Amino acid sequence: MRARAIAAVAGLLAASVAAAPPAAAQDHHHKATEAAPLRGDSVYALSASLVDQRGRPVGLDLFRGHPVLICMFYATCPDACPLLIADLQRIERELPPRIKADLRVVLVSVDPERDTPEALRALARARQVDESRWRLLRAPEDTVREIAALLGIKYRRLPDGSFNHSSLITLLNPDGVVLVRDEGIGGPHAALLRSLRAAQSAPSR
Repeated sequence: MRARAIAAVAGLLAASVAAAPPAAAQDHHHKATEAAPLRGDSVYALSASLVDQRGRPVGLDLFRGHPVLICMFYATCPDACPLLIADLQRIERELPPRIKADLRVVLVSVDPERDTPEALRALARARQVDESRWRLLRAPEDTVREIAALLGIKYRRLPDGSFNHSSLITLLNPDGVVLVRDEGIGGPHAALLRSLRAAQSAPSR
């Protein structure tokens, strides 16, 4: 049953938006796609077991009921991932206070071998993220692959232990349905901001 749910959601995501190619750390090409409606299908259909930066077990749907920005990264990344985190923080700064307060941010590591809860928490502190609204997560390798497939993220480990990975930020609605996928670092992220600001006129949950 789980495999069928994952396959169904992944197939719908692949049909609605093109998967991002692996991005080297220095490849900051920017491209945004507003996803077509997915008829209520949610990435939360994946019943995944993860652990956050405080060592607490959580599911992929830990922030159900809130808009969520989700992407994949790894803590020892020297350049692209710090820039990705900076982009997420910049998006937050450009939001009205009510929208920012409701927004949640999830970063899933592609390097569970090294990204222990201690390493993730050290990174959260170093980057001064709001840990009341941000979660840095690790999961078993097979779960990481499943999440990457659902989000359209490609990654691979290089011989030196670093990773090539898509620099992709995905906006999920409160039910886990993909609204916008924004590829690249340092761009205006206009589609993400537009979609998040639109929530200001929606009823509070």
